Amino acid sequence: MFTVTVRTHLMIAHSLPADYFGPAAGLHGATYVVDVEFRTARLNQYNVVIDMGLAEGMAKEVAALLNYKNLDDYEAFRGQLTTTEFLAHFFHGQMAERIRGQFEGSLKVTLHESHIASASYEGALPT
Repeated sequence: MFTVTVRTHLMIAHSLPADYFGPAAGLHGATYVVDVEFRTARLNQYNVVIDMGLAEGMAKEVAALLNYKNLDDYEAFRGQLTTTEFLAHFFHGQMAERIRGQFEGSLKVTLHESHIASASYEGALPT
């Protein structure tokens, strides 16, 4: 399996209004390091998994949708608990839309919340 990983980051504010989340139930900030990993069994006609510049640009474009936003005010997330896992899934979906037709394989998005905790979403891309 071949892989290419690009990295970006984003800073958000949000709350997770449920007792389950303890102190994170209130409004707080989070800074995520985001890794987007492209996986494929074979290289493309140019002998690469994907152009790294293209992949990095798309990752930055998706991060810009959320960067410096209060996710509690983000209309698309109204009524959702914007956990790290939820955001990894959202990021994956946004990347999948942008990469359609330019890459065949699977995509894994990992949001690193700190140096000791992260969450990922991985899945094949629709053809």
